[in-house]
Amino acid sequence: MARVPAVKGLIPAGGSGTRLRPITHTSAKQLVPIANRPILFYAIDHMVAAGITDIGIVTGDTGAEIRAAVGDGSAFGATVTYLPQEAPLGLAHCVALASDWAGDDDLVMYLGDNMLQQGLVDFVARWRAGRRGGELRFDDASADPPAAQLLLAEVDDPRQFGVAVLDDHGRVAGLVEKPADPPSRLALVGVYLFDRRIHDAVRAIEPSARGELEITDAIGWLLAQGHRVDHEVLSGWWIDTGKKDPLLECNRLVLDLVEPAVLGDVDAASTIEGRVVVDAGARVTESRIRGPVVIGAGAVVERSYIGPYSSVGAGCRIVDSELDHSVLLERASVEGVARLTDSLVGRDADVRRTPRRPRAMRVMLGDHSSVELPDDRT
Repeated sequence: MARVPAVKGLIPAGGSGTRLRPITHTSAKQLVPIANRPILFYAIDHMVAAGITDIGIVTGDTGAEIRAAVGDGSAFGATVTYLPQEAPLGLAHCVALASDWAGDDDLVMYLGDNMLQQGLVDFVARWRAGRRGGELRFDDASADPPAAQLLLAEVDDPRQFGVAVLDDHGRVAGLVEKPADPPSRLALVGVYLFDRRIHDAVRAIEPSARGELEITDAIGWLLAQGHRVDHEVLSGWWIDTGKKDPLLECNRLVLDLVEPAVLGDVDAASTIEGRVVVDAGARVTESRIRGPVVIGAGAVVERSYIGPYSSVGAGCRIVDSELDHSVLLERASVEGVARLTDSLVGRDADVRRTPRRPRAMRVMLGDHSSVELPDDRT
């Protein structure tokens, strides 16, 4: 009877996050919060929910920050191994780094800045279904089990993505990167399941024109060797949080799911409407909070309005201001601002009013920065 491989989790978290600068000049993009929780934490949660508790995280220049945030994984019910990567050399290079650690076990790779509504439970369960009862079993007539399983999503404009080519039987026959004439609308989501043959594939391929080992080339090698590659089309939403507007949209989608909980201090002159979370230690006075909103521990909100789809990080200070559809990282300060909307404000950043103000402001403000907004009232 063949040994049933375990499934280990691999999270690439070494990218530099150039599309989220200036936020990522001083912070790992995977630790930017969604609903006051780092993006990376959702990936770990999804793995643990799918029964994957042995997780490797590939880290780069921000490795120390990620280690400090995640620790040994015990807070998530997991064991975390860190795999340092000296430079962002591609997703297939991440797999190569994990080769000794993964051994003969299967590997699910989940990009650390992706967010999926459906999680991984069904995707992993389908992969494991052929391995029930302690022996390899597959529902396909082929004796060769799948070497890989891809998560795909139907997209409106496939030209922006890696796209799957399907054969007449609905099987993955190839992958095309950002095709001018897409062969399908099925884009790679950034979630992959592999068996041990992926390590042969990453050893066999060469760096691409941009100097990286591409995971699409490794999957192409598997197909060229005659190995089977299965796929699943996801249900629900999928967002790459690498830019400000998608990140704010993801924050909106996650906030739609929050359960109200007012644990901090809210005075009688304040109004709480809808799904609002006020963490313990936060203080709200003479203000109106209209959910969905989360307000982190130790935050102070005074004489202000916080509108829907806003996440206010721990230790933030909002005074005499209005904001909505925005994400404020820890200890950010907004004071005297008539309206702040569609904004991402970094840690310890300071936004305040000066003479001659416009009606509304949209900003993406990095950590430890300060900006003064004009005020037309004087």
